[in-house]
Amino acid sequence: MLATGLNFVAVTGIVRYLGTDLPAAQGAFIRFAFGLVFLAPTLALTLKRGLAPGALRLFVARGALHTAAVVLWFYAMARIPVAEVTAIGYLNPIVVTIGAAFLFGERLAARRIIAIAVAIAGALIVLRPGLREIVPGHWSQLGAATCFGLSYLIAKRLSEIAPAGAVVAMMALTVTVGLAPLALWVWVPVGLVQVAWLGLVAVFATAGHYCMTRAFAAAPLTVTQPVTFLQLVWATALGALMFGEAVDPMVMLGGALIIGAISYITWREAQIKRRTTPSAAVPEA
Repeated sequence: MLATGLNFVAVTGIVRYLGTDLPAAQGAFIRFAFGLVFLAPTLALTLKRGLAPGALRLFVARGALHTAAVVLWFYAMARIPVAEVTAIGYLNPIVVTIGAAFLFGERLAARRIIAIAVAIAGALIVLRPGLREIVPGHWSQLGAATCFGLSYLIAKRLSEIAPAGAVVAMMALTVTVGLAPLALWVWVPVGLVQVAWLGLVAVFATAGHYCMTRAFAAAPLTVTQPVTFLQLVWATALGALMFGEAVDPMVMLGGALIIGAISYITWREAQIKRRTTPSAAVPEA
């Protein structure tokens, strides 16, 4: 998870460095086009094998949500501090938890509701409405967190009917297709240096997702989830050292509350799962 955080912070830093030189849709399209090239072999195999009944509709829905999410994220990244983008982005799992209750009928126990309330309080500490101006970048990142969360909910359902590689490859395809008309609408001349930077974004993002998958396989979520707070620490350091952004203790506090709430939900779910899972039978000697 340490490597995961560093890779994702690198993604954040590059997009922040590119700033507003490229429209959000164009930058996102170039990044996903590179990712699609990396995933071309997996995508070809997926299409050759065919999709499960009903999967195409879910893939398209997820692609639409993810398209909106990445455009909003690219827009926010160029306009508000790196640490604030990272802290607000931690709300993704909260959206997943609430969405699972409404869409999949998963039970929201009192403790989970309290944890959600704590996470929302953390977001309010980061934003501080009424105490400072909430700019379009903040609203954009809140929209991105919501769309990413809903996208992950669909991915959860897709994981039941499609291999993991197919889910990732089809996301790359649908998002690239979804971004293409938006990018063409706002297209501006792009230099080779900018293309190279966005290619690096694709490399770091792919590496980050790979490291995250390896971490989930090596350790339970109750161990890996709290480590993600380091991503906020690194993002804050990056913003301060590279872009001269002031270190905001309130953003750190709000991010810590959100991560704490997510970690509690994860730990609680692991406890419940452990209690309801029957013990494996002991083999005879």
